[in-house]
Amino acid sequence: MPIESFNPYTGRLLRRFKAFSWMKTERILGQAHRAAADWQATTWAHRAGVLRRAAALLRERQDDLARLMALEMGKPVTDGRAEALKCATCCDFYAERAEGFLADELIETDAGRSFISYQPIGVVLAIMPWNFPLWQVVRFAAPALMAGNVGLLKHASNVPQCALALEQVFHDAGLPPACFRTLLIGSDLVEKLLADDRVRAATLTGSEGAGASVAAIAGAHIKKTVLELGGSDAFIVLADADVALAAKTAAQSRMINSGQSCIAAKRFIVEKPVLKEFISQMKTHLLAMRPGDPLDDATQYGPLARPDLADELTQQVNDSVARGAKVELHGGQAKPGTALFRPMMLSNVKPGQRAYEEEFFGPVALVLEAKNAADAVRLANDSRFGLGAAVWTGDAKKGEEMARQIESGAVFVNGLVKSMPELPFGGVKKSGYGRELSYLGIREFVNQKSIWIGKEIAAVAKME
Repeated sequence: MPIESFNPYTGRLLRRFKAFSWMKTERILGQAHRAAADWQATTWAHRAGVLRRAAALLRERQDDLARLMALEMGKPVTDGRAEALKCATCCDFYAERAEGFLADELIETDAGRSFISYQPIGVVLAIMPWNFPLWQVVRFAAPALMAGNVGLLKHASNVPQCALALEQVFHDAGLPPACFRTLLIGSDLVEKLLADDRVRAATLTGSEGAGASVAAIAGAHIKKTVLELGGSDAFIVLADADVALAAKTAAQSRMINSGQSCIAAKRFIVEKPVLKEFISQMKTHLLAMRPGDPLDDATQYGPLARPDLADELTQQVNDSVARGAKVELHGGQAKPGTALFRPMMLSNVKPGQRAYEEEFFGPVALVLEAKNAADAVRLANDSRFGLGAAVWTGDAKKGEEMARQIESGAVFVNGLVKSMPELPFGGVKKSGYGRELSYLGIREFVNQKSIWIGKEIAAVAKME
């Protein structure tokens, strides 16, 4: 089947690519496997130079890359430029810090000298989604390449041009072409890649179902995976919070990437005394946001990435309303089969509704009432997901205590949940396992090797 790029705003076909055959895919895998030995033998300084040039190219090409994202998945160009710049920052971050993150770690034992050495493992397969078509890839690629690994990218089939443009950035930066390749393949060839011994590990960002499938196949072939899956992030607002600021931030968080972000706030858990005020203020902020053509700098949110995603979100809303959820803000699709989805708010969200149980991957705010702080934590944890969360309170100590109790990979107190190179990123429960970013992320795909040297040999080595 061909891989096709559609503009979700116009519904027009942009480009059609012939999918790679297994023969071509296997040939690229062989090239990557052979290139891995040479790449891991390069110096830290050489790899850092490539990453810094990639960062410079991302900044230089930010307008072109933003335009591609707008055309292929509907991201407003202002957001697209910000994404390209964030990728550049990530490349620079690892260019500067990777050597320190992976330096030998001395360990006191009965040996003359013992230490942990962090060494590359080879080919890492990345299976990536469409919602942040550059950032999702770079946050895997920058640390993997700096560690001395090589990467194969199986990107979402609706963003092939973004995938190829990022490949070109790395190649133009001086990375040997075989060290990072985009595979224009369908999901049918992923299993064959995972079964091949030359693929040493895999990382996936995507749906719960896709993660379970990849983990099962990789597990059958004894290879490591890192999974960043769905999220239904809680945004807790206590009665002592700055409600005006919380409501403004809540609207921003819910509308990240037109609501299509794993760490966008989705469940707004609000203490009863400030519930009405919060709903009113958040509604005002949502209504003020400007939809439009993603290529227009004035546009604040565009369409969802595909019409079928908007159809599914509409069905989730309708099913929840049928089971008692109350519509606080009317919006949604103008008609079935279209991708533009205006913000909505649902309250009276209760167990048994899809709004309570599922991730809503689009601009629908789900409001739950909490009796007190303890009840808010209970509601936050009553989810099979555990990616991110936010707590808003006027008491910093209380906020930290609640953050420690919430079951998620990250909690931001009085702030917008976001990913950044400095902090590890990932989830618990059905949101996945493993970490990206920070020093933890670069250590996921290395051999953490223990080296023990006897006392006599160590003493001789010291004398020499």
